[in-house]
Amino acid sequence: MSNPYTSPPVPPAPRGTPRWARKRYVLPALGLALFVGVGIGAADGSPSSDAEPTAASPRPTVTVTATATATETAAPQPAPTVTRTRTVKVTRTVTAQPAADDDTSAYGDGDVSGTGDSGSGSAYYANCSEARAAGVTPLYAGDPGYAAHLDRDGDGVACE
Repeated sequence: MSNPYTSPPVPPAPRGTPRWARKRYVLPALGLALFVGVGIGAADGSPSSDAEPTAASPRPTVTVTATATATETAAPQPAPTVTRTRTVKVTRTVTAQPAADDDTSAYGDGDVSGTGDSGSGSAYYANCSEARAAGVTPLYAGDPGYAAHLDRDGDGVACE
């Protein structure tokens, strides 16, 4: 065995061609092959003058159809109206008054119609609805049927 430090270096064994030289030939050859292949592929797609034309082969197609559908909604019906009728029984008590004296008729205070309701009759209404049903509203203080419980604000006029 020889000492590596004392013996002269041995040159490497020669190889074929350097790397850059291989690239110089291989890359253009690949490019040429690509163009030739594209040219051949294009030549197959065009019909030749000798060949008969071929019928178009059926191919699946996709058809998209958009349909707009309008949905009509019915208008809401109003709720049925419930009407309640309330019957109110109004009781009116009329008392007979003594016959008018001559001095009363002299002042013109006598009742010409003879109903006897001109003064303080004894009509009673539980609420203003009864008085309105009887057709005697508004009631003033001193009128038959006037009562303090019908006069809310206490001004002397009830069922205003």
